[in-house]
Amino acid sequence: MSAPDGIPPLSHPLRVALRAVVRERYPIRGGFTISRGSKREAEVVVAELLGETPDGRIVRGRGECLPYARYGETVAEVAAAIEAQARNIADGMDRLILQQEMAAGAARNALDCAFWDLEAKASLTPVWKLAGLPRPPEPVATAFTLSLDTADRMGDAARSASAMPLLKLKLGGDSEDFARVAAVRRNAPDARIIVDANEAWTIDQLAALAPRLSALGVALIEQPLPADNDDALAMFNSPAPLGADESCHGIDSLARLKGLYQVVNIKLDKTGGLTGALRLKAAAESAGFGIMVGCMVATSLAMAPAFLLAQGAAFADLDGPLLLERDREDGIAYDGAWMQGPSAALWG
Repeated sequence: MSAPDGIPPLSHPLRVALRAVVRERYPIRGGFTISRGSKREAEVVVAELLGETPDGRIVRGRGECLPYARYGETVAEVAAAIEAQARNIADGMDRLILQQEMAAGAARNALDCAFWDLEAKASLTPVWKLAGLPRPPEPVATAFTLSLDTADRMGDAARSASAMPLLKLKLGGDSEDFARVAAVRRNAPDARIIVDANEAWTIDQLAALAPRLSALGVALIEQPLPADNDDALAMFNSPAPLGADESCHGIDSLARLKGLYQVVNIKLDKTGGLTGALRLKAAAESAGFGIMVGCMVATSLAMAPAFLLAQGAAFADLDGPLLLERDREDGIAYDGAWMQGPSAALWG
C-alpha cells in the first residue's frame, strides 16, 4: 500500500492489539460556553494499543479524541467504532490501512494518534522524525479562549488574561457581540484577538461587524456563517481575514473554500488524526491558505500531536488543558501562552 501524500511509510513492523478503549471525564474550570450551548466537563475517549517488536519488546501507544455532537458524534458511538476495529488491528491493520478502513472523525483520530505513538515507542524515534518534519519542534504560543458571556464578564476575563499574547473570543450572534469585543480590547490592549462566532452570524451581521472589528485590531474572524451558507462570502470583501473551521474537514474541502476564506482551522478530530492533518496542512499551504491549528476542550494527550502540526502555523489554538480543572499525569507544560513539547511518557 502506498503512503498518503507527504507521509512516510511505516518504519517498524509490529504485532499490535487494541488493549483498551477508555472513556474519561475532566471538569472544565468555570464551564465553557459557545453560541451552540454550554458544558461543564470534557468527556474524551482514549484508544490504547499494545505492540510487540521483532526483538520481543512490548510497547504502548495512546491517542485521545473528543466526540463532537456538531458532527453527529456521541461518546458511546465513537468508543464502539474504535472497539469494532480490534479484529482488524489484530489482523495487521496499521495507520496507513486505517485511513482506508475508517472515515475521518474522532474515532479514527484516537486510533491514528495511538499508532503514531506506538511506532515512535517501537522504533525509539520521535514522531517528528517519523513524520518527516525538518527539525525538532519548538515551543508554540497558543491562543487563550474566553468563553461566551456578557460584555462585562468577558472584559473582566480579558483583564485576568491580559498577559496572554493571543485571545480567542467566543461570540454569540446577538446584539452584544461588538460590545464583548470592545470590552476585551479595553482590558487587554496589547493582545491579538481572534473572534469565533461558531456559525452564529448572518452575512448582514458580518458585513456590519467586520469593519468595526477590524478597527479594533481583530486578527481573524473565525467561522462567522453556518457552514452550509458560507457561499455568501463569495461576494464579501472582508477587511479582516476569515477563517474556516466547521467548513473545513479534509483536503476535499479546500477547492470550495478558495475565495471564501483566507485561513483554515485544522483539528485532528475533524481530519481523523495526525496523518490526515499533515496531508491537509500541506495541501492548504500549497493552495495559499494560512494555517490555524485548533483543538477541542481536551487533555494534553490530544494536544501532543497537534503541537507538531502547529509548527510554523499562523495561529495555534491549543489551550484545551488550560481550560480544565485538571490535566492528565505527564501533561504538557505551559509557560503562560507558551506550550512546550510533550514528554515521551505522554506521547510521541
